[in-house]
Amino acid sequence: MMMPKKVKYRKQQRGRMAGKAWRGSSVAFGDFGLKAMECAWITDRQIEAARVAMTRSIKRGGKVWIRLFPDKPITKKPAETRMGKGKGAPEQWVAVVRPGKVLFEMEGVDRPTAEAAMRLAAHKLPIKTRFVSRASE
Repeated sequence: MMMPKKVKYRKQQRGRMAGKAWRGSSVAFGDFGLKAMECAWITDRQIEAARVAMTRSIKRGGKVWIRLFPDKPITKKPAETRMGKGKGAPEQWVAVVRPGKVLFEMEGVDRPTAEAAMRLAAHKLPIKTRFVSRASE
């Protein structure tokens, strides 16, 4: 799973997900991309599942870029624990995604193949997404 090698602080506050993504909102590396249409926390497992689905779909042809990284720790308290007693231990890592962010990019395959691969990846994610290409922007 993807996670930072080292972080300055072990635990983070939840923060807000309001607003649009201004950075990372255009296809920069490949020819085709998958763009987020909603706010969400996307976990390391969801990113990995989407990546595997895409690379298997294109049969390891072409190149795939992952444009998001899970650098936010999410904590959980043990089951049946009373209130108080501090913040829980870090359980998983998430990437904060806002509408407009390009999540994955791809090149080296034709458009129908890329669309099919991105559709499979989109099914692994908890948000609405849109297929975009360098030409359509």
